[in-house]
Amino acid sequence: MKASDLWRLAWRGLTRRRVRTFLTALGITVAVASMVIFLSLGEGIRKVFTSELGGIGPDIQVSLTPLSQGLALQPNLPQDTVKQLQALAPELGLQTVTPVVMAVRGGLDPTQSVVLYGLPASGGIGAVFPNTALAQGRLLLPADEQTGAAVVGAKAAQNLRLGLGSTLNLNRRASVKVVGVLAPQSGLVDNFIFMPLTPLQRSEGAEGRVSLVAVKLNDPRQARAVATSISDRLNLEAATQSDFLGFIERALRISDAVRFGISLIALIVGGLAVANTVMMGVFERTREFATLRAIGARPAFVRALVLTESLLLSLVGGVGGVLLGLVGIVIVNLYTQQLAGIDAAALTPRLTLLALGISFLLGLLSGLLPARNASRLSITDALGRV
Repeated sequence: MKASDLWRLAWRGLTRRRVRTFLTALGITVAVASMVIFLSLGEGIRKVFTSELGGIGPDIQVSLTPLSQGLALQPNLPQDTVKQLQALAPELGLQTVTPVVMAVRGGLDPTQSVVLYGLPASGGIGAVFPNTALAQGRLLLPADEQTGAAVVGAKAAQNLRLGLGSTLNLNRRASVKVVGVLAPQSGLVDNFIFMPLTPLQRSEGAEGRVSLVAVKLNDPRQARAVATSISDRLNLEAATQSDFLGFIERALRISDAVRFGISLIALIVGGLAVANTVMMGVFERTREFATLRAIGARPAFVRALVLTESLLLSLVGGVGGVLLGLVGIVIVNLYTQQLAGIDAAALTPRLTLLALGISFLLGLLSGLLPARNASRLSITDALGRV
């Protein structure tokens, strides 16, 4: 018998109980869709950092905190580190050395969360983010170092409803005036609010301390060697962009494992539903299988037919799950675009293959026991059943 005939027979077997088959396929669809949506969040974040980090940020960031303990936000690095790095600039090929203070402002509403990014007004935003462009107003000037000012990213301005001349309260005693709004650039910078270093240090109670020092190199290809040299000479943590991407990748793998574990519960339930549907089909068609055996069908054929039904049911649910997951991804991205200007979820080829592969494995495992039972039916006993 041709393979196409086997699949046709399997489809006919499933469509005899259309409601039961539909509900089982729907359960698998929902389970696969939930897995696709959960794992697409990790894929989307990977794409964001891979595509955007290469064109922004420092070649090396120097801090006291290693990446394994999280991003350096707390201002705990002595500002004198800047002078030590500047002394090494001619030897190591350091183009710019920029002290940075970072702080996060946010609340229960995610749209109100922003990153305050303080750096010397004399060096300007371009010292760390050279591709920034203004939409309104001006950039930071040296005079702003004492008086205070803020240049707001496009998405932060939209979410916080800030415009030229708006007042941004840092705390009860400190505030700054918005003097510029950046043009939309990327999901990262668009959520930053740039300020002169000194006012942000005062508001954070971190005079003389910084979160990190951002270093731009004459030759970015030497980042790994320069970072190692800085770490050895100054006994500090020096991380390159590739180190940061590696840290993000490890963190995402852990979160992927957690999300997959949650999805696995729904997948197991879907697999049990497939096994139940196929087992019920075998029980209801006992006489049919016995007749096939009586007219010469081998046990292997009956086993293959039942397995094919299970695989077909799971693959239909898997394809439906990918399509439903794609709809969910679109909805998630509509929300995150409005929230932060990024696509937080992405349906990549490897995720699609993973979803279909798991559906195939689910069908194979769910059909093994029913197929085994069907191939071992006693012809005389089966034909004698009412």
